[in-house]
Amino acid sequence: MTQFKLLERVNAPADLRKLSRSELPALATQLREYVLQTVSQTGGHLGSNLGTVELTVALHYVFNTPWDRLVWDVGHQTYPHKILTGRRERMGTLRQYGGIAGFPKRDESEYDTFGTAHSSTSISAALGMALGAQLKGEDRKAVAIIGDGAMSAGMAFEALNNAGVSHAGINADILVVLNDNDMSISPPVGALNKHLARLMSGQFYAAAREGAKAVLKAAPPLFELARRFEEHAKGMVVPGTIFEEFGFNYVGPIDGHDLDSLIPTLENLRAKKGPQFLHVVTKKGYGYKLAEADPVKYHAASGKFNPAEGFPKATTPSKPTFTQVFGSWLCDMAEADPRLVGITPAMREGSGMVEFHQRFPQRYHDVGIAEQHAVTFAGGLACEGLKPVLAIYSTFLQRGYDQLIHDVALQNLPVVFALDRAGIVGADGPTHAGAYDIAYTRCIPNMSVLTPADEAECRQALTTAFRQNHPVTVRYPRGAGAGVAAGSDLAEWPWGQGEVRRRGERIAILAFGTLLYPALKAAETLDATVANMRFAKPLDTALVLELARTHEAIVTVEDGCLPGGAGSAVGECLAEAGVLVPLLSLGLPDLFTDHGEPGKLMSLYGLDAAGIEQSIRQRFGSRPALVRPAANS
Repeated sequence: MTQFKLLERVNAPADLRKLSRSELPALATQLREYVLQTVSQTGGHLGSNLGTVELTVALHYVFNTPWDRLVWDVGHQTYPHKILTGRRERMGTLRQYGGIAGFPKRDESEYDTFGTAHSSTSISAALGMALGAQLKGEDRKAVAIIGDGAMSAGMAFEALNNAGVSHAGINADILVVLNDNDMSISPPVGALNKHLARLMSGQFYAAAREGAKAVLKAAPPLFELARRFEEHAKGMVVPGTIFEEFGFNYVGPIDGHDLDSLIPTLENLRAKKGPQFLHVVTKKGYGYKLAEADPVKYHAASGKFNPAEGFPKATTPSKPTFTQVFGSWLCDMAEADPRLVGITPAMREGSGMVEFHQRFPQRYHDVGIAEQHAVTFAGGLACEGLKPVLAIYSTFLQRGYDQLIHDVALQNLPVVFALDRAGIVGADGPTHAGAYDIAYTRCIPNMSVLTPADEAECRQALTTAFRQNHPVTVRYPRGAGAGVAAGSDLAEWPWGQGEVRRRGERIAILAFGTLLYPALKAAETLDATVANMRFAKPLDTALVLELARTHEAIVTVEDGCLPGGAGSAVGECLAEAGVLVPLLSLGLPDLFTDHGEPGKLMSLYGLDAAGIEQSIRQRFGSRPALVRPAANS
């Protein structure tokens, strides 16, 4: 295509480095348009990728990748990186099953030096790479590219603290590039962000810099005094002193869309030894006016759109999502109980808390990308008699696991964990799959684990959890469910009790969560009993044992990992009671799930109605002669 004539010459960074400097702005323009056209057809992250085009071009132009290592924090801004590293023709498969991932993936390309998707890991990884290279006597650079949102997390500062000191006399040759676009997924929060925004704003910095220059020029004989004044002036107007105290040589801020500034600066930093820090300022959605004007909306596209028109207008969905059900419940419960406090780690929109924030601003807390802090902060609120509700994705609660055990469960504090995106999440892939929360919460003393089957049950489960005096998780998937009207009351479940939804013969299917509905469909052809278990912990042992003693086989179904999951809980219950009955557990296998359309993945893992039926028939046959051992007859 003539539109991408220059871009089509770049099949690897080595081709990029053959271009003249004068050709790079045109390449960046074509690359940005290619990203826009690709995402408009596949969906995916948009604003962050449009904002890193020039930075990506400059990094691959200056550094000898893949020999030099680039580590992209979070990684949802790496579409330009993928295009320039030999994957341009595969971009049409982005985030689809069998296609390329939406994040860096080591087994996808040698240029993806470290797999990322959760934030604030890049500096730690790049430091390990830098020191590893030096220990092996290899002259290579390691570059961590991190956003201002990810920089707010504690892990980033732990890594900075470690990177700025020598290791057995070795100073790491690491470059940290702070991509400051004043934007994470939700509007950024926190004292550090406000400090950066205030001190690094273009007009303020430019005026102070020019003022300092004028003073210095006026006193050329006082060179030493001038040098000291320059350093003092720099410290007064930029946050460089923060990073210099960590042991880094700080440079910046510079315009992250100006290749004439980026390239020579990066070339200078590449030649330096020891820890280097470059502060670049970019604009999320740069070059696409609609995305520049509304970076939150254009953070990601859920599906196809016309770039000329922008994202289609939001339509009222035929049925609300689980996230919307949670958001509505949160407001209603806050009206009913003034002790409720809502917490999110930088996921206000994603967790459905916008209305709550608007209606109850004094009871809303966005703690930034700081999941560990979020959990312990909730524990502190609970100590003061408040009732915190932490809305957090299942995959992100993993980041606060020690705090969950040590700071909340050990002290038996009444915190509700609303776990969004439980189970298969689809296009974001294994880094975002909520596959492990049943297993990793069920094993913790004092914790309870609720698994609602539909929208109405989600609301009831949240109310039930909120009214307990100990920590409880309520897990629910991304998107909509069976379409059961959630209602507006605050009814709750009988604690620890499931229910039989269908009576059949011979086989009893115990469903945990939204897989109740495909289980019911499979049961129609099998004439099986189906129980909606509702609780993975405390397990309704009375119901389990009653069904085990009246049926020839037990089947458990869950959209979580099998090792340690709800099926394991049923097996433990049967073993403890000495009940010997054939048990088949269906769930996510002991491997990392792939990315792709959720329905396709559920079918692939045998968790749709057809898959459940097939697994049962393969194990037990159409009419198996299941004979109980004598001890249980």
